[in-house]
Amino acid sequence: MTYLEAIEYLHSLTDYEKQRIERYTPETLSLARVERLLAALGNPHHAYDAVHIAGTKGKGSTSVMVESALRAAGYRTGLYTSPHLHTFRERIRVENTLITEDDIVALMEEICPLIEQTPGTTTFEAITALAFTHFARHKIDVLVAEVGLGGRLDATNVLLPETAIITSLSKDHTYILGDTLPEIAREKAGIIKPGVPIVTAPQQPEALQVIEAVSQERAAPLLAVGRDWTWEAGPVDTRGQSFTIRAPGDSDLSGAYWLPLLGRHQLENAATAIAALDVLRTRGFDLPRPAVEAGLRRVEWPGRMEILSEMPLFIVDCAHNPYSTHVLKLALQEWFPDRRWVIIFGASIDKDIAGMLETLLPITEYLIVTRSQHPRSAVPLDLADIAASVGKGAEVAVNVHRAIQRAMAIVEPGTGVLVTGSIFVVADAREAWAEHNGHPLPESDVKEAV
Repeated sequence: MTYLEAIEYLHSLTDYEKQRIERYTPETLSLARVERLLAALGNPHHAYDAVHIAGTKGKGSTSVMVESALRAAGYRTGLYTSPHLHTFRERIRVENTLITEDDIVALMEEICPLIEQTPGTTTFEAITALAFTHFARHKIDVLVAEVGLGGRLDATNVLLPETAIITSLSKDHTYILGDTLPEIAREKAGIIKPGVPIVTAPQQPEALQVIEAVSQERAAPLLAVGRDWTWEAGPVDTRGQSFTIRAPGDSDLSGAYWLPLLGRHQLENAATAIAALDVLRTRGFDLPRPAVEAGLRRVEWPGRMEILSEMPLFIVDCAHNPYSTHVLKLALQEWFPDRRWVIIFGASIDKDIAGMLETLLPITEYLIVTRSQHPRSAVPLDLADIAASVGKGAEVAVNVHRAIQRAMAIVEPGTGVLVTGSIFVVADAREAWAEHNGHPLPESDVKEAV
């Protein structure tokens, strides 16, 4: 088996990243299948401590902040996130080092027979078994694991963590998780385990009410950021932002920090990460404040309000629902006041495309719609029709490379280029921008046939 054959095999399973889930049930997404795979592999997820993170927005950013701080404090860390920008290997990291192609091949050759004996295994379930085994074989101390979808039925929910985190909740995947925030909150709160402390980012009242109720039912101590932990924003520049956090009581983690990520929403994620790290301190982890400060200062999370160029201004952001595009718009208005944008937009077909475009219209100078190579990408002509229905004409580009060429031809002083709508469009844009400017290309897999 080669590396690409291993990846193709994984995607040959039922892949809910590439097709829509029609039934969100324990039969469709089964913890029993994951437990069976892991048991056959010696229950590797029992070999290390874990931090488990669910949410609609911010769970990736919060994950990398927690992992970076733990690593700065001297812990051997594992990080499990999804999806990836350029290479599948980004999803599985030890000490922030991507899993090697050889390790993936060796693990897949070992796991394939077990998958064949476990009918119905999904792509994400198989990847989770592979990742958890890799972390055990590399003798990590603590895993920071991001939920793939929802929480209650997600393959990662086999973990019994030291603490769990629920980041900001909003309406997304409504056809699976429910049409209302309380329904979505109940699915995400499925990661709350009896007696295990839970940290929640600021939530809308109806979502917080559900999280509080589930925490109470399971005797899980709850800390709410924005209520128990608070923060105050400081000065910003194009390299990042400063902020001050205040903890309840006399935690050593109170104080001033610097974060090299843009957007005030990242302060919410940082405060949530620090609150969770403080919970870990109460559970015996050695996390001195200088290590936490250093960890946050070193965070890298590409594709999240990332400035690829200042002259001309060229920004990419993975916003993929109306809430995240609203947050992005606010951040752009603060960092770059009065700036108008040539927007390159592409989205997955199952997203609230009209809602995202309506949010972006007030800052849009010119709109170009396009698509990534992902099979769930909406057709550009359909995107143009939706844009027209919400009040904006759009130019169609057949791919992101062509869209960037067109944007660079029309961008003027006082405007910038923004690429947004999905992580897949952002990935294509980062690769196309590097190629356009003669920069080294991001490490990536050969594009799979889709």
